Amino acid sequence: MSCWMPECPALSMCRGLAALPIACLERAKDLKTRLGILLHKPELGHKTGSSSKLQLGSRRRDSSREVLEWRESFDQLLKSKSGVNAFHTFLKTEFSEENLDFWLACEDFKKTRSKTKLASKANRIFEEFVQSEAPREVNIDHETREITRKNLSGATSACFNEAQAKTRTLMEKDSYPRFLKSASYQDMTKQAASRGTSKRSHT
Repeated sequence: MSCWMPECPALSMCRGLAALPIACLERAKDLKTRLGILLHKPELGHKTGSSSKLQLGSRRRDSSREVLEWRESFDQLLKSKSGVNAFHTFLKTEFSEENLDFWLACEDFKKTRSKTKLASKANRIFEEFVQSEAPREVNIDHETREITRKNLSGATSACFNEAQAKTRTLMEKDSYPRFLKSASYQDMTKQAASRGTSKRSHT
């Protein structure tokens, strides 16, 4: 009884290659190709993992540099999403986060294109932050408050510009310097500086 079976993958173990039919050799080649693809998958996975580590390292370097840039100017801080988050956390400790929340609401308001939404958003922002005794009233003068109130009658993307500018100036001259001197920011800069030193020592 012959041990040869056309569909048997172990055919090459009991007969020489020359004795195999062409169809079986074709199947063997196909199997070899498939095995080659499977064998390379872990390698590809390894490369992806290495790439992820490199990207993570790059992000850490970028964030370290970003943290140090926040002290260059208030603009640099506001440009950074993580900077805004850190500043917001600090403002909460001083119970003055409504200033930043108002500024962010104004930035979002300026992006509104629909006139209907513009009017409704304007009223909501005014009621929450600007009007006298608002739930989260920002510290602006009476004149600016009244100008903003009048702007609501024909709401445009610029109707909060003056109030937003006053609030921004207040944060820049008052809260921002204290943020830079705060223990939380000092810790962040130390960590950023140590990561930078560590990077240089490895190059």
